[in-house]
Amino acid sequence: MSPARGTRTRKTPATPQPAKKAPTSRHSTASELPADRPAIEHKVNLLGAMMRIRRFEERCVELYSAAKIRGFVHLYIGEEAVAVGVNEALTPQDAVVSTYREHGHALARGIPAEAVMAEMYGRTTGCSGGRGGSMHLFDASRRFYGGNAIVAGGLPLAAGLALTDRMRAQPRVTCCFFGDGAFAEGEFHETANLAALWDLPLLLVCENNLYAMGTAIERHEAQTDLAMRAASYGMVAWAVDGMDVEAVEQAARRAAEAIRAGAGPHFLELRTYRFRAHSMYDPDRYRDKEEVEQWKNRDPITRLVDRMRKNGELGDKELAGIEHRVTDEIDHAVEAAEQAPEEPIENLLRHVTSAPVEVT
Repeated sequence: MSPARGTRTRKTPATPQPAKKAPTSRHSTASELPADRPAIEHKVNLLGAMMRIRRFEERCVELYSAAKIRGFVHLYIGEEAVAVGVNEALTPQDAVVSTYREHGHALARGIPAEAVMAEMYGRTTGCSGGRGGSMHLFDASRRFYGGNAIVAGGLPLAAGLALTDRMRAQPRVTCCFFGDGAFAEGEFHETANLAALWDLPLLLVCENNLYAMGTAIERHEAQTDLAMRAASYGMVAWAVDGMDVEAVEQAARRAAEAIRAGAGPHFLELRTYRFRAHSMYDPDRYRDKEEVEQWKNRDPITRLVDRMRKNGELGDKELAGIEHRVTDEIDHAVEAAEQAPEEPIENLLRHVTSAPVEVT
């Protein structure tokens, strides 16, 4: 993890890893695992959190295809290490501002899968009361301030939250997720400038998946090293392997600790990749299949599993247990969403118009 240097002009991974077949672990029960339990349990939790997002998104594909959830749906498959690693570095008092591709952010933040799935169904038990849907997940109790449908729309909001904390001398961090497409928007540059100028406690997390919708980064950015460009605002900026959850967590924790210590805003360019198209409506004709397969060889879940198996930290029984728990959780979320009530028609104007006022 070091400040970014040079220019990246290709949309293939910088250091592609060959596909590996996970070796069979000699450790098949928890009692046989090494003694360093806290560190191992932490990795298990990281793995479980990524698998929860992956299985949730895969179920969304099935439900969308069955017309049980509708509207725009932007999947996070392939980028799980970013959401999980960054959220591990945050506290419940910190704030998170997200994008329209925010299912993973919401789940990693701690919003129950049941509440997120109900929102996908448009049911009243959803985290936004069924009114937001896929792109507008929101939970103020967890300081999760949205999904925003507008590209770069969350950045000014995040600056405002960070400014509030600074003016109130609150030792909190505001974390804002956005994509490489948002980097080209004026909102990013305005926010970065003010954040550096006012020393805001702001963590800017750029999920650089190399495509702004269907436009490759070298077609919309003259200089593709985004961390280097962010550093020009006078803030600390790092480029990090966004397909490695442990590397992401380390970078995010280092940045968050520095921000709390008064070091001002930090920028993380997390170089990642989405395995699915931009949205469920997208035919995905702008990428070579070979490129997608190259990145799938760096699947963040598989990489962590392989590393833990190699170190004797994960056995078949533990992995099956995680899979079983995650599957049960998602199954329950779908069942609860299908049974949850829809909002009655007489409530259509609730939260839309104010109550009438009598004028005397």
